[in-house]
Amino acid sequence: MYDVIIIGAGPTGSTAAKILSENGYKVLLAEKFKMPRYKSCSGQLISKTINLVHTYFEETVPDYVMCTPAESKGMIFTNDKGKEFRFEQKGLNVWRSSFDNWLAEKAAEKGAEIRECTSALSCEENDNAVTVTFKGKNIYTEKAKYVIDCEGVVGTLKRKIKKYTPQYITTFQTFNKGNINLDYHYFYAYLQPELSEYDAWFNVKDDFIILGVAVKDISKIKYFYNQFINYMQEKHHLWIDEQLKAEKWLMPYIQPGCVIDYGIGRILFAGETAGFLNPMGEGISAGMESGYYAAKAIIQHFDNLNLIYDTYKNTTSALQNYMKRQWNFVAGISDSFKKMKL
Repeated sequence: MYDVIIIGAGPTGSTAAKILSENGYKVLLAEKFKMPRYKSCSGQLISKTINLVHTYFEETVPDYVMCTPAESKGMIFTNDKGKEFRFEQKGLNVWRSSFDNWLAEKAAEKGAEIRECTSALSCEENDNAVTVTFKGKNIYTEKAKYVIDCEGVVGTLKRKIKKYTPQYITTFQTFNKGNINLDYHYFYAYLQPELSEYDAWFNVKDDFIILGVAVKDISKIKYFYNQFINYMQEKHHLWIDEQLKAEKWLMPYIQPGCVIDYGIGRILFAGETAGFLNPMGEGISAGMESGYYAAKAIIQHFDNLNLIYDTYKNTTSALQNYMKRQWNFVAGISDSFKKMKL
């Protein structure tokens, strides 16, 4: 019998697992992929994320998880009218697989049990506990007083519990050898509707030039990607010698108002599963923060479910407001996101 089962060993789940374990709770952290887990992501740690790592994990981000260039200078947005907005902010450029694995190792050092290659198939609440059905080498069950679902948008548990179909944004990006006339220390986002149905982006990780587009209609990926490549060739003299890899991923389609789903019964949602996601897919800081507050709410009110939810909602209200302000800002600079304006 575990005190808490956490589904998903990304930044959200690992933060929750670390906080609970160091406070003496028996925690299972289940991850459906083999560790280190891969996730298609820009891997840009903004200053807020770096501060959260210091606060929650009491360490600095290690050098071995970083890419070249290791230091990020910030983000540069180009809005739907072609106007550039530059945001200078020191950050770090990491490989998500290495960064996420490091966070999970820190949770394990505090006593969390990590079980990789383990998918959560379903869960059922009864007798003041939750039974989770897992699939690893075989199908089996585990029990806990609480579950924190941190699977993100690619998970199946919430869809089964809530019996709904979420709306997705599909991302497509390529890793290339070549060159371009842009400063590699920035992350570039392009909001022109002729280039994507959400945003397009460019950044560099080690020797890879990464180019991507996000779409609502998956059948339009090739069209928008070609549009973006032509744009980058014309505007910034992009030259591709060789495309080495292409990948697709999913992220939540955030609706106006940034509604958060905190969970149902003894199953709490955190990170992208709850709906915490900042513009341009920045979910690491929101994930870590919501995972921390879900864990703290359980610690403070382990025997009172109602107080757990009250505390979780209250402590994440500032995070939700931050998220709203971020989306409102993007809506203010680009008509492509005007429906997100408060």
